[in-house]
Amino acid sequence: MRDPRMSAIGKGLRRRGRLMKEAVSPPRRTLDAVPTPRPRPAAKASYTAPCAPRLVESPVFVLSSVRSGSTLLRVLLNSHSRIRAPHEMHLRTLNVELSRSFTAEAMKALELDRRELEHMLWDRVLHLELARSDKDVIVDKTPANTLIWPRLHRCWPHAKYIVLLRHPGAVIASLTSRRADPDHEAILAEVLQYAEKLEEARQSLDAHVITYEELTAEPEKTTRDLCDYLGLPWESAMLDYGTKDHGTFRPQLGDWSSTIKSGRIQPARTADPAAELSPRLAELAKAWGYPV
Repeated sequence: MRDPRMSAIGKGLRRRGRLMKEAVSPPRRTLDAVPTPRPRPAAKASYTAPCAPRLVESPVFVLSSVRSGSTLLRVLLNSHSRIRAPHEMHLRTLNVELSRSFTAEAMKALELDRRELEHMLWDRVLHLELARSDKDVIVDKTPANTLIWPRLHRCWPHAKYIVLLRHPGAVIASLTSRRADPDHEAILAEVLQYAEKLEEARQSLDAHVITYEELTAEPEKTTRDLCDYLGLPWESAMLDYGTKDHGTFRPQLGDWSSTIKSGRIQPARTADPAAELSPRLAELAKAWGYPV
């Protein structure tokens, strides 16, 4: 007769073996084993805050490429008794951070968002600089503003714009001569990027358009027309900018060359007629009235 204890031991060993096999075997992919996907929560609609009141209702922005004479235009304007044109302010690099998860909702309840908070900060900077100067009109001539002109237009619906053009070939030559190890392809791409945005602004905004060549060749006529656009009387002191204090000329804040430090308006260097432009740059130069 079989010992019942041995039978129980055998059953226990067989059960343990089955459990061990199941533990080390990969799971069977049956339909019942596949979890039902959970629906993802719907993405929150992005919120765009309305434009808040501005301390400076109608600032003036000079839109230009780099190496287009914007620093000369700045000091001429800054020599006017009612115009404050400081060094490049780089407003687009002043950013606001909403550092907590609930901050955006808190701002939304105040009808604000990150972008509008940045606009308020930019506006406050301009207002402070204008108040310190005791003048009426403020001008920002940062060339990179050209790349964000639609945002400036949203921030200040009543802003005024001066579009300052220069022959693209002359801009390329100036950039090439100023850089220790110039990358020609990168320079061409940079000049084209600015040129495209300038053409957008020229076509889209009610801007006053001038060229660097006419500013240096006919400074009185050009600045008279500018003052008419700004609604200000012309002042002859604008042409004698070397007698005024315009702050320090140094890198990242504008031109710092011996030409601008001379205090005198000097003739513009013309574009090299042998220099080749890309088809698009040539097209834009022609649209701006330059010989190609």
